[in-house]
Amino acid sequence: MSAIRFYDRHPAPASLREEVLQGLARRPRAIPPKFFYDLRGSALFEAICRTPEYYPTRTEVALLCTHAAEIARLIDSDCLLVELGSGGSEKVRLLLEALRPGAYMPVDISRDHLLATARSLAADYPWLDVHAACIDYSAIWHLPYSPAHMKKVAFFPGSSIGNFEPAEAVTFLRRLAAVVGREGGVLIGVDLKKDIAVLNAAYNDAQGITAAFNLNLLTRINRELQADFDLKGFSHLAFYNEPRGRIEMHLVSRRPQTVRIDGARFAFSQGERIHTECSYKYQIEEFHALAWRAGLSPIAVWTDRERLFSLHYLGVAG
Repeated sequence: MSAIRFYDRHPAPASLREEVLQGLARRPRAIPPKFFYDLRGSALFEAICRTPEYYPTRTEVALLCTHAAEIARLIDSDCLLVELGSGGSEKVRLLLEALRPGAYMPVDISRDHLLATARSLAADYPWLDVHAACIDYSAIWHLPYSPAHMKKVAFFPGSSIGNFEPAEAVTFLRRLAAVVGREGGVLIGVDLKKDIAVLNAAYNDAQGITAAFNLNLLTRINRELQADFDLKGFSHLAFYNEPRGRIEMHLVSRRPQTVRIDGARFAFSQGERIHTECSYKYQIEEFHALAWRAGLSPIAVWTDRERLFSLHYLGVAG
């Protein structure tokens, strides 16, 4: 088993408190999706990825399986592979086996889940130099381990780029370009626009796992901020907003009610929503335009036969 180096940049509880209180005080109410991922939220998301309705994971995995050797040739084995939002790091295993990078850095906001994943990878790949970093990568950040001789390549799977508003996505990608540097690259999964029924089904699975994932956000707030959300008083809502090209997820108040959080009170009317997530979908040319604005140049793109999902390799524009 290889040794694990761990860098804890976990946001303090005050960050959760501040962002939740600010988000509930504004209109419309909103809470950032990064707070979904406590230990249970991470496990629920992995379960979502296994549902028959949720096509992105299995399609992206198929693309990685098919094109791993080609991707490895583009990236170069003597690199630091940085995976953002690593979760269970199942997809990156396909890259690790084809690429055998000089070092691997999983980056995630869920500390306990990150440590468990890093230990599992170190056990399965004793040759791998693992540097796990607990970081909120949606903010300004830097690599806590950055050997000068290694090319830096960021792997951002799952179409998590869709969680950002388009202008925010450009800012995020521009920061990512700065993190990997002039010789670096970005391998990123991007969900494509498609039939609305397919999109809506993916976020409303028959087993109700996505609903549980959404509601678990309130469970976390109750636990960590001493709040008194009644989970039976809220329901899951997800739908594709075609004019804006995005899936929206909300928590909807079933009745008039008041919630207390750390001394603050928030009154909800029946039907009032808390916006918990957006997931923007892009045509390939739309995403390429976004990348160019961020200082990244498209090098290669792979899609499945049904054009459900795309995988892009980007370089840092000169």
